[in-house]
Formats: sequence, C-alpha cells, structure tokens
Amino acid sequence: MTPPPPAHAAHLAQLNVATLRHPLDDPRTASFVEMLDPVNAAADAAPGFVWRLVEEGAADATGLRPAGEGVIVNLSVWETQEALWDFAYRSGHLEVMRRRRAWFERHVEAHMVLWWVPAGHRPTVGEALERLDGLRTHGPSPRGFTFASSYTAAEAAEHLHPVPPTRPERAVQGARPAPAGGAAAV
Repeated sequence: MTPPPPAHAAHLAQLNVATLRHPLDDPRTASFVEMLDPVNAAADAAPGFVWRLVEEGAADATGLRPAGEGVIVNLSVWETQEALWDFAYRSGHLEVMRRRRAWFERHVEAHMVLWWVPAGHRPTVGEALERLDGLRTHGPSPRGFTFASSYTAAEAAEHLHPVPPTRPERAVQGARPAPAGGAAAV
C-alpha cells in the first residue's frame, strides 16, 4: 500500500531584508532588539511555521550579513501562504511592522520575496538572495513573488528546484530540525 502524499507537497519560503538605521547595539535600536526573542518565539509556535534561519550559536539571524554590513535578513519556511500572512499581519508581529521606520531605512526596491520550495527543503541564503534579485530584475513570477502578486504552488511547480547559491554561505542552523524521514532537498 502506498502511503498518502504529504499534506503539503510544497512549502512557502520567504526572505525579507532590512537596512538598519543604526547598529543593533545602538540605544535607538534597543526596542527592536528587545522584540526579537518574543517575536521569534511566536513565529516558532505559529500554526504553519516550518523553519527559520538561525545563525550558528545564536537565537536568530541578525548577526549574519550576506546582503551587506548594515542589512539584516529574515528567511523562513511556512506550510502555506495563509499561515505566513496570518503570522505577519494578524499577530504581535504586526506591531513590529508598524514601528519599522524607527529602525530601518525606507526601501527603494523590493525587500521581500516569496517562492515555493519542495516540502522538506531548507533554502540557503544564497538561494533566497537569488530569488530576491530575480524579483527586482524581472518582476513577479512563479520563481519569486510577493503577497500582492502571488502564485500558487501548482503554478510554480516547474520552478520548485532550488537555485544554486552564487554567494558564499556561513554555517547556519534552523530553529527546528527537518522532520525525521521527511523529504530531502531537491
């Protein structure tokens, strides 16, 4: 007997980047830093959360600087687009977003990208930055899109294979391990 297919054969990956107005250890950024642990804990416990990028030996990814010295990255995977939307816009995370201008520069180009990945795949920072670059260069497509210009997993099926990273990677670990016996990265 063949086992049933996974509940979600594809998961939604998201990357957002933000340019800090001031260093993380600056008093003007202290209120943002104070929110990191509670917001990350809420994400980790949110329905539909799968994984988030965490710097090795740290509780978050704010020490990584793959997009530039003053730029922090947030990379995560969710079971569905709705699960990510609910966390981003219907939870305590919304308060952080409302206050973002106090801590981050205004964006002049796309700062967030969404794309579908095979369930079990953990995108690399290089892969994520390639997707963001594609969105900035070519606009929304099944390879990279936004909430306002989204594609379904079915529409993106031929683009589920990860992009090979072109930037060097640092060792990172996820907040949650990949499920035992889960699908391997494609």
